[in-house]
Order: sequence, then structure tokens, then C-alpha cells
Amino acid sequence: MDHKLPPYATLGQRIWFYAFRVICGLIFFFLIAPILTIIPLSFNAESFFTFTPGMLALDPEAYSLRHYVDFFTNPDWQQALRNSVMIAPVATILSVSLGTLAAIGLSQSHVPFKGAIMAILISPMIVPLIISAAGMYFFYSRIGLQGTYWGVVLAHAALGIPFVIITVTATLVGFDRSLTRAAASLGANPVTTFFRIQMPLILPGVISGGLFAFITSFDEVVVVIFVGSAAQQTLPWQMFTGLREQISPTILAVATILVVISIGLLTVVELLRRRSERLRGMSPG
Repeated sequence: MDHKLPPYATLGQRIWFYAFRVICGLIFFFLIAPILTIIPLSFNAESFFTFTPGMLALDPEAYSLRHYVDFFTNPDWQQALRNSVMIAPVATILSVSLGTLAAIGLSQSHVPFKGAIMAILISPMIVPLIISAAGMYFFYSRIGLQGTYWGVVLAHAALGIPFVIITVTATLVGFDRSLTRAAASLGANPVTTFFRIQMPLILPGVISGGLFAFITSFDEVVVVIFVGSAAQQTLPWQMFTGLREQISPTILAVATILVVISIGLLTVVELLRRRSERLRGMSPG
């Protein structure tokens, strides 16, 4: 697609061409400015949440890695990190497994009430998170999962499943059904057809949904406060506690690390999206 201004464009088209880019730049700056503020503050040599005169003067002594050292040596932060690492991958596996099966099932033409079922499955993305958290708290309290490891994992999986369903469903839009019919005509059973034919083609969408589910679980704080206990205190929960009780600048270092991880995962998602489009012939190689 050509994004250059054509030589025959009118004055109004030229004004809108440049104005649109200015508006997009301002929106991008509005969204990215808080992140750009947090990153340099995480290297503050003092225990402040503001820029010191030395930092503004770019004095090397005003910058330090002390907050990062505190994160990697403080037992409370390390325990929270271990909890997040133990919860997020398991929740992601459950989200990918259930979400992929749901997306494949909903892609079949003979499934009745597909619209209503899809709306129910992606409702955790639409319903306010505080309502979902309160509902999970009362439900898990009755079945004995409140305050347990598996209660938090299942709650995070429920939040991640909609992302997997949406990404896999989008990948299945360009899937050639004649491939599965050809495999079945050659004697392949449904399981073999799925793993040998369908899964390789929809794998970019599955991985993309899994990455979104992982980010959702790793960054979630509201549900884990309702459903979890002190033994399941995750990294976002520890950050929330630090803001409410300790006002620790280590939060800035943790936030910077999470931003870097999120950027890396989103970069992988974009690369997978482009690969998926190439596999489906929607873009040039």
C-alpha cells in the first residue's frame, strides 16, 4: 500500500495528509509519555519519585542501579516474582488449550447460536474487571478454591481465554477447509488432521493468543487480590502494596522491567501476525 501523497492531490487532501500524521503523533506521545517518564526515574540514585537536579543536569552520580539491585535481592519482591512465574505459564497453557478448542469449534458452520456463544466466551473482556473479580470470589468461596493456587490459575485462565479465541478465530478466517477434507479422504483421523494439517497453519494465531494471555495473567492485580491469598501475592500485587503502604521507588524498576518484557512479547506477536498473513497469502513474502 502506497502511503505517499499523490502529486495530483488537492489542497484539502494535502492539509489532511499532514494533519492526520500530526494528530497520530500527538496521540502516540500522549500514550507513551508516562512510560518515558518512568524509565529514567527508575535509575534515580535517590529514593524519590521525581527528577532530582542532578538527573536534570545529566550528572552520572545522580543515576544508579540501586532500585534494580533491591528488586533482585529483596525477598518480598523475589517471592512475588516466583509466584507470578508459577501462575502465569500454567494459566497460559490452560487458556491456549481451551481457547483454541473453542475457536475451532465455533468456526464450524453447523454450530448453532455461534454469536451468543462467542459473546459469552469473550465476556471477561467486556464485563468490568471488578465485577468479574467479585463474582469469582463468591463462586470460588463456595467450592473451596478461594485463596488457593489453582483458584488464581483458573481465574487468570478465564481472563486469557477470550484473547486466544479472538486471535485463533481471526487466523481461521483464511483457513482452507479443503485441506482437512483431503486429509480425511486419505484416511487421517480428526486428531491427526488437527496436529498435522490445521495446527501448523493456525500456530501463529495460537502463539499470539498465548502471549496475550500470558501478559494478561502476569500483569493482573484486581482478580488476584479477590481470589488469592498472601501465599499467592504476585508481582503486580506487590507493586500495588508498595504504592499503598511503602512508596518504594523499586516499583519504578519493576515497572521498567515489565515494560521491556511487554515490548518484547508484542514484537513477537507482530512478527507472528505477519508470518500468519504470509502463510494465508494475504501479504507478499
